[in-house]
Amino acid sequence: MPESLLTMLAPIAWPAAIALAWIAGEIAYRWASLPRISSYGIAGFAMAASQGGFLGDPSGEPVAQMANFAFTLILFELGYRVNWGWLWHNQWLGVISVIEATGTFVAVFLVALMFSVPQTPALLLAALAMSTSPAAVLRVANDTRSAGQVTERVVHLTAFNSILAVIAFKVVLGYWVLESAGNIYQAIWHSLVVLMVSGGIGTLFGLAVPALLRLTRNADRNATVAFAVAALLLTALTHALNFSPLLAALTFGMVARHHRVGLSQAQRNFGALGDLLTVLLFVFVAASLEWRHVTEGIWLAMAVIAARLVVKATTTTLLARLSGIGWRKGWLTGLALTPMSVFVVLLLEQTRHLHAGMLDNVAGIAAIAMLLEIIGPIVTQSALMLAGETHHKEVI
Repeated sequence: MPESLLTMLAPIAWPAAIALAWIAGEIAYRWASLPRISSYGIAGFAMAASQGGFLGDPSGEPVAQMANFAFTLILFELGYRVNWGWLWHNQWLGVISVIEATGTFVAVFLVALMFSVPQTPALLLAALAMSTSPAAVLRVANDTRSAGQVTERVVHLTAFNSILAVIAFKVVLGYWVLESAGNIYQAIWHSLVVLMVSGGIGTLFGLAVPALLRLTRNADRNATVAFAVAALLLTALTHALNFSPLLAALTFGMVARHHRVGLSQAQRNFGALGDLLTVLLFVFVAASLEWRHVTEGIWLAMAVIAARLVVKATTTTLLARLSGIGWRKGWLTGLALTPMSVFVVLLLEQTRHLHAGMLDNVAGIAAIAMLLEIIGPIVTQSALMLAGETHHKEVI
């Protein structure tokens, strides 16, 4: 699209993109029972300037801050849904998470080396592959009103995978800084210090917000607004200080859950605000990808996706009996962990202050993100449906 026309359309580009993506999502969901978020991703990719559309590069723009705020809300909800009492009585779930995340890291690292990817980008790719996208998992679960053993295990494993992926990514990032700059203090800052401070900020918010709600004696009525406002402040604060809003938001939700002030069933996904921001989030992520990068890394992406899926599904299946479910439900749990695109792109986006250009340098990541942006939610929805835990059919 001509540069002059892009400039003219700039003020209305994102509102128009959100409207078009929402319409596409509703049509696909109601007529074909496809996850709305898959359609959001397709629409965002098609409307990006790099594909000839009218959306310019969203990186560094205010819309990027809004996308990060949207993801912070999702991560808070994910953290809040972690049931520590259940985990204490079923410790095999934590064991499964560590085994499948570690196995994924090793498998993807070896696959990347087979494709002649240099060591540091291969380590970064392996760390990112450990994750499961909280945005996709929670949105599919909420849209289909899914509830049951498989759903709860997928939610908990997604939370653990996200934490482990952030830790592994920050450690590899510290190694990259040490390797490129030779400064051990800077390396420690970008890894250990960022992890500890981000977790500390999330813990502080998780203690302060419930205490404030109890002080005002309106915890039940004001919880959703209070947590949304706190998430907005948390996003701005961690970005301004170059810490990890992802880890901080997860910790915030976990600590808030522990203090028994939180969201009702009707407030899941933060209502209409969450629905709107989810559309923006998935359009933003897809619009951040370029077709050139997608096509360049397609074969590596296919190999990584296959290795990742095999490791996760095999681990959850083989250890299913030990954790209290049958092999079939264990297999479905592993399949439902397929999505990862949103988490990956936003985690890479938050390293731009290092001027590392990691979204370009981590081979195959654009292709992986694009494929799993579309296919991942469909696989998750199918797995939850096969488990018999969904109630998603709507009357047109």
